[in-house]
Amino acid sequence: MHKNVQKMTINYSPNFNQKKRAATKVKYLIFHYTGMKSENGALRRLTSFSSKVSCHYFIRNNGEIIQIVPDLYTAWHAGISHWKKDKLLNSNSIGIEISNPGHKNGYKKFNKKQISSIIKLSKALKKKYKIKKENILGHSDISPLRKIDPGENFPWKLLAKKKISLWHSVNKKKCKNLRNLKFEDKESFYKLLFKFGYKYTNNSSEKIKIYKNFQRRFRPQLINSIIDRECYTILKSLI
Repeated sequence: MHKNVQKMTINYSPNFNQKKRAATKVKYLIFHYTGMKSENGALRRLTSFSSKVSCHYFIRNNGEIIQIVPDLYTAWHAGISHWKKDKLLNSNSIGIEISNPGHKNGYKKFNKKQISSIIKLSKALKKKYKIKKENILGHSDISPLRKIDPGENFPWKLLAKKKISLWHSVNKKKCKNLRNLKFEDKESFYKLLFKFGYKYTNNSSEKIKIYKNFQRRFRPQLINSIIDRECYTILKSLI
């Protein structure tokens, strides 16, 4: 159990790779939401042999943290994934699932107890495995063509304030002034997006999915598929 993380219980899943990994192999921390109406149903799925999915930690609505797979075993949470030069991120990541019905079942804000647990657990894991803040990501970052979780309600900005994850340096006023201002050079925008870490693609509909997930994380106030000055300026500040 990690220091400074209270209320942790254990409910192990059979879904993990048998071979133990070195602590130095842990490079990423990935956030997910469960996307299911029932919290207990989500927990059953993550611990059921037939589901073939799992994670390392599960955060309940009441903030309780449940360990599902020990840190040094590979859990099955990321699937087909990609960030910078890394592919199939299960092998070098820790996955955290947070109870939330998700976009298909009435997506809601993460509550204060959940956020408190997210902060405590993330800080402990980041410190223990020396995870860089730019490697603390959402499922929608590493699998942007098929996932949109943890979604626009996830407290990325607060996590950055707590020195856990990455956030841009563009102030609120500048963001508002640049919002919806046309940005013509789409190609240079996508080059920066791929340089930042997102999966490279030439397919225009795939590019839109990636772009919307970038907005979902760094400009959650407006998620559309229009590249504007605000998003370009935010992206530039991140690189």
